[in-house]
Amino acid sequence: MKKDFLYGRKVLVTGASSGIGKETARLFAKNGYTVFGVSRRIEEKREEYGEGSVTYLKMDVTDKDSIQRVLDTIGDFSILIHSAGFGIAGSAEDSDISMVRLQEETDYYGVLLLNSLALPVLRKHEKSLVVAVSSIAARVPLPFQGHYSAAKYALEAYMGALRNEIREFGVRVSIVEPGDLSTGFTSKRKKAISDNSPYSSLYNRAIKEIEKDEKEGGEPIAAAKVIFSLSKRKNPPFRKAVGLTYKTLMFLLRFFPDRLTLYILRKMYNLDEVKKR
Repeated sequence: MKKDFLYGRKVLVTGASSGIGKETARLFAKNGYTVFGVSRRIEEKREEYGEGSVTYLKMDVTDKDSIQRVLDTIGDFSILIHSAGFGIAGSAEDSDISMVRLQEETDYYGVLLLNSLALPVLRKHEKSLVVAVSSIAARVPLPFQGHYSAAKYALEAYMGALRNEIREFGVRVSIVEPGDLSTGFTSKRKKAISDNSPYSSLYNRAIKEIEKDEKEGGEPIAAAKVIFSLSKRKNPPFRKAVGLTYKTLMFLLRFFPDRLTLYILRKMYNLDEVKKR
């Protein structure tokens, strides 16, 4: 059976050293694509998968020179998957602002910087595709991950604007919204709150629940399969949640007033169980 490379055969995947990015790179390769998987910390090597392959290269999405070196190396390509990112945890009031900025440099500005250099290449094709890994956190402001939610809110607004602006050039733009997945993201989350913060007790309760949900979540291949499915659609949707549970939740949230949504989040993370001092 002839494979359908609707958007071409050459793919660039960021964040390919672990989790969703790694699974996505390998899934495309197993289906005959030539993939370049990049990350700041990665062993530079090549993996063969029948007719497909993954070449791993070092690249920092916050460094223009680093990006340009990789783009010069791989040359032409027509599918771009943004999966690089990390999360911080801290209160909305007193999180370490330097850590907040560092997260935004990767999760938001890193996408903007890479797009500014890569989209001129993609626009040369009759058809090309850009997919960014967002999060359910972009749709609901998670307690003590408010800055992560904010970065993903910004990412989705930007990608929505890009989708309309670049459509006439044949470039399709989508975002994928995973929920709780069992990946290295949990262990790599950085604490941005001091031990003497007035929010420490609330923070510890909330993060305990968040980490429990993540560790009991699905595997990153679930998100990779959703990303891959978008490459088979001529007009992929703008947003795609990962898993039936989160698809249902996102649908129901359309009908919830904000007050109810915030109340549910407060209950989910035990924020009513610590008395104000």
